[in-house]
Amino acid sequence: MVSLVIALIVLLIGYMIYGRLTERIFAPDGRETPAIAVNDGVDFVPMKPWKSFLVQLLNIAGTGPIFGALMGACFGPVVFLWIVFGSILGGAVHDYMSGMISCRHKGGSVAELSGIYLGTVVKWIMRVFSVVLLVLTGAVFVNSPAALIARLTPKSLNETFWIVVILLYYVLATLLPIDKLIGRLYPIFGVILIVMAVSVLGGTLFGGYTIPEVTLADLHPDKLPVWPFMFITVACGAISGFHATQSPMIAKCITNEKQGRSIFYGAMIAESVIALIWAAAGVAFYGTTQVLNEAITGLGQSGTVYEISKTMLGTVGGILAVVGVVVCPITSGDTAFRSARLILAEVTRLDQKKIRNRLIVTLPLLGVGAILTQLDFNVLWRYFSWSNQTLAMISLWVATAYLVKEGKKRLSSLLTALPATFMSAVSATYIMMADEGFGLAASIAYPVGIGFALVLFCLYLVFLRRRKDDDK
Repeated sequence: MVSLVIALIVLLIGYMIYGRLTERIFAPDGRETPAIAVNDGVDFVPMKPWKSFLVQLLNIAGTGPIFGALMGACFGPVVFLWIVFGSILGGAVHDYMSGMISCRHKGGSVAELSGIYLGTVVKWIMRVFSVVLLVLTGAVFVNSPAALIARLTPKSLNETFWIVVILLYYVLATLLPIDKLIGRLYPIFGVILIVMAVSVLGGTLFGGYTIPEVTLADLHPDKLPVWPFMFITVACGAISGFHATQSPMIAKCITNEKQGRSIFYGAMIAESVIALIWAAAGVAFYGTTQVLNEAITGLGQSGTVYEISKTMLGTVGGILAVVGVVVCPITSGDTAFRSARLILAEVTRLDQKKIRNRLIVTLPLLGVGAILTQLDFNVLWRYFSWSNQTLAMISLWVATAYLVKEGKKRLSSLLTALPATFMSAVSATYIMMADEGFGLAASIAYPVGIGFALVLFCLYLVFLRRRKDDDK
């Protein structure tokens, strides 16, 4: 219990201190934001800060900080360290920079920003990579809530039925102006999400459960190494490239750059709180990582969440908690497809003020997403997880290039360069070792991953030196 309380306090301190440092390095000012300058009534729409915060939080808080945190808890309490420091030093910085740089470039997507700061080739790679990730995300965030809702409804309303219902909702959420459906529903969903998190936290702290304290021992039952697997498994609760596709959406809605710290950095910290709560609840409820792992294997992620919620909080509280868990993925899936539409609109240059053009882009995307929902969830999750962290790596390097090119103080770019280097090592090592990758031994994968990261860091130093010489 002490570890959980300390972790929550550190997250709050991180927001106040490191969040302010991040803001100072970026230096927001009073310039006109895209929401004011463009304001097309569809995607560029001014929103109140509190509403922008809730939309951002619900966009990024899919099943990742819940399912990912539960799976990450199988590594033992060491997962608390990754969630806390990964978020403060990496994830929240990543989200803030993605949103604010987009705001400086007319709400451009992560793909467009990659082109500006890393070149045309990277832009096209990121366009393809981003759309694939977003469609995978949308598919993942259809399956998981559908499976959970099916558990709470009559047998006639099976998982397939709820998949169709959710996809139909996604059509509306992707097509309609952001303030008409998303902007009105998300504040309600936000209250549900907060109540759910507080309820599960209360059940964990006051339900007679014991939360193991943080240890660096590898407690995973299958002896799966913490490096790099935990850093891929727990993505959305610590650092997630998916967020780089979502922050530009809200960058189109903020009315003042100085709102960025509370909206972008703050939403990531809030998501990490959710991840901490579920990681703690999973380990405390099942007692050991072995039993937790067996529950996830036998019941699936949705079944595990349902069992924890219902047992801890009773029928009414359990349903409330499960509703919150359903809200999370749905409110990320809808904006995943919306972000994919915006990226493809940038490529095709189709004016999104016209509903016909939105339909041309949206319907094929949702068609592909519907097909992907028929694949095995665990397979989808593994590819989503690696793609997610690889996108985070690239987004952090984009932010690094921005800080260098904008002439920030030399050490300032380390704010993003260091987490970018770390995530480069994680992504490269994972794809070398994972079954869905090259399946190589750790003795080969570790040096390759670390070497890859060092090469990128050296290129960064060369780039930094050249910029310094050019400025003389």
